[in-house]
Amino acid sequence: MHSPLRIAVLECDTPIDSVHRRYNGYGGVFRMLLKASVNALNQPEKLDPETGLEITAWDIVNDDKYPKLEDVDAVLLTGAKHNSFEDIPWINRLVEFTQQVLAQDRVRLLGICFGHQIVGRALNTKVGRSDQGWEIAVCDVDLTDKGKELFGRDKLRIQQMHQDIVYNYPPNVIPLGSSPRCAVQGMYAPRRFITLQGHPEFTGDITTEVVQSRANSGVFKADQAQDALNRANNEHDGVSIGVTFLKFLLED
Repeated sequence: MHSPLRIAVLECDTPIDSVHRRYNGYGGVFRMLLKASVNALNQPEKLDPETGLEITAWDIVNDDKYPKLEDVDAVLLTGAKHNSFEDIPWINRLVEFTQQVLAQDRVRLLGICFGHQIVGRALNTKVGRSDQGWEIAVCDVDLTDKGKELFGRDKLRIQQMHQDIVYNYPPNVIPLGSSPRCAVQGMYAPRRFITLQGHPEFTGDITTEVVQSRANSGVFKADQAQDALNRANNEHDGVSIGVTFLKFLLED
């Protein structure tokens, strides 16, 4: 793998104002997670905490520019408030670009929430609204055997913020986990991609601010929001998941 590890973060949305100001977009949120994960990985001979990552952010909603695959080692698709199943130009472009990444075998792919669903759509699997409603704040994910092996634990505690899902696993994709509200919590193909429906990059503060904003605008009902706020600051495995991502990207 190239040194430094060159990761293109495709920003599929702009965070709410308070989060945007603090982190400078989702690129900044993921930069924070990945830097913490490099430190937790603690393998400076493989990935130096100071110089090991080269992270670029690409606003693909408001601009049609994408990274050249020869210039990066990995592509990360962020979450978004948008609907992954919509037939609109920028989402269609993203699906096509994702298919280009999937069609080659050097650049690896990470998909988070909306990004997880886009990978599912790029693999011709149905994505859409769940009949189980919203899954919000820190929740448990039951891991498959491969999920346990990859993440090094029996269950995953991860921030959630979604009402859309990937309906089923595409052919030749390894399931990583499930929850009562979402059967497809993660997808894996060795040396090609890892996707998760949850948000390892979300902190308790980010989740709290998003929940409060959506409650104020009427997206979440009062009791629904309060239940989520009660769990928003629970311990979660975000940095540990980031370590798994880095190991995956470094794997020969």
